Amino acid sequence: MDFSSLKNTPPMYLYLVSIISFILANLVRDKSLGFYYFLLIIGLVSFVLGFTKSLKSK
Repeated sequence: MDFSSLKNTPPMYLYLVSIISFILANLVRDKSLGFYYFLLIIGLVSFVLGFTKSLKSK
């Protein structure tokens, strides 16, 4: 798999994806527990990727 588009993504977009996935996770927490954990993991991964990209760009 080629992740070249993810490598060129600005950190602000990764932070935005993280915030949106955390909000959606809180909305679906009572309805679907599996989807809730999936969204939490996506949010956490995108936040960590954005944080590391912002540290590397400085």
